[in-house]
Amino acid sequence: MADDNTDGRSTEEMTLEQLRDEIETIDQEIVELIAQRTYVAESIASVKRERGLPTTDESQEQQVMERAGENAARFDVDANLVKAIFRLLIEINKVHQRESR
Repeated sequence: MADDNTDGRSTEEMTLEQLRDEIETIDQEIVELIAQRTYVAESIASVKRERGLPTTDESQEQQVMERAGENAARFDVDANLVKAIFRLLIEINKVHQRESR
């Protein structure tokens, strides 16, 4: 059985161009979500500065990584790949927090 995409068409019914257009849309959504995540992380950094809290919270980072692994399993995506992406997102946010202090 062919996989269905988000609008119900099977991949066999889609042209290569349509599939590439779908990837382009997904890529844009990923960037939008990264931007939203970055905005929230900047807000967290502001709260940490106001409260004199350290930039790094290893407990929270561990929770994020656990959720990433759980979500990867839920969507049948390679957990190591998802965790690597989240490690990068966390590291980018930590660098930005340190630079803004």
